[in-house]
Amino acid sequence: MKDLKFEQKGSLSRLEAADQLAALAEALRQGGKVELEFGSGTLSLQVPDEVSTEIEVEVGEGQVELEVELKWPTVQTEAAPPRTKRPARSRSKPARTP
Repeated sequence: MKDLKFEQKGSLSRLEAADQLAALAEALRQGGKVELEFGSGTLSLQVPDEVSTEIEVEVGEGQVELEVELKWPTVQTEAAPPRTKRPARSRSKPARTP
C-alpha cells in the first residue's frame, strides 16, 4: 500500500509542459525542498542530493510516450563519512652511482 499517491492528468501546450519541467528542474537545482504548483495546490517534497533515475520512451499505436522517473528513499540514511586518501608512502630507492 502506498503512503501517498498524487496523480494529475491533463493536456498542456508544449510551452506549458516546458514551463512545468523547467520549474521542477529549478527546484531541484536550488536545494532539497521542492515545491511545485499544481492548479490551486502546492506539492512539497524533500529531495536528497542523489536520486535514482529512469527514462523510458515507447513508440506505438500512433503515439510517443516519454516517462521520466526520479526515485529516492523516504527515510534518509546517514551519509557515510567521506573517504580520505592515505598519504602515499615514499619508497626511496638507493641512488645509483655511475
